[in-house]
This record gives sequence, structure tokens and C-alpha cells, in this order.
Amino acid sequence: MEKHRGFPGRLPGTDFQFLIRRANKEGATELTERPRFADRRPPDRRADAGFMLALWQCFGDQPFVRGNLDAGRLSWLFGREVIPAEDPFDPSSYDALLRIDVDVARVSFPEAFT
Repeated sequence: MEKHRGFPGRLPGTDFQFLIRRANKEGATELTERPRFADRRPPDRRADAGFMLALWQCFGDQPFVRGNLDAGRLSWLFGREVIPAEDPFDPSSYDALLRIDVDVARVSFPEAFT
């Protein structure tokens, strides 16, 4: 499992985790597309925006390895702002390649791109 050095471990001042410390012995948690409803709590929305900002600052529009990025946090963006960068894509692999769909992400999180 690749570790992303320099990537923030969590949203500052909160317990919203961005990275995991070590690989799961049973394998990586599968990435799934989680629906984001309009009535989500403001802290959850800030965590999504903070995570998108960190992804953009570290990787930009280039493909990146999932590595030690938290599957739960990635799943809130997966299928919309973060999409597979390879075909076939294995959602249960730490080595899976992802990329930011910049057009969709700019609409969803404009503050991350200013």
C-alpha cells in the first residue's frame, strides 16, 4: 500500500479522517458511490470540501494511486468528483488508479479551486 506523504491525515480541528495508517489484513475496503443528499450536516460538507482541496493540491488533474486514502471519505466523492483512471478498475485494491473529474469537481466544490 502506497502512503501519500504530505497529504493531511484529517480535516484540521475535527476527527474526519483522510488517511489510514496501515493496510487492512483482509484487503482494502471496496470503494462505493455514496449518495450525497442536500440535508447533509455542515461538518460533513466541510470534510468533503477539505478532502477535495487536499486531493487537488496533492494530485491536480493527474491520476493517483488510492494507497492509504480513507475509503469512507473517498466513497463520498467516488463516481462523481473522483473517478477511475484505469479500465478494468478494481474498487477493492490499494493499487487502483483514480483521478479527479475536474469539471464536475469545480461545480461541486468551487472553493477548492480558487
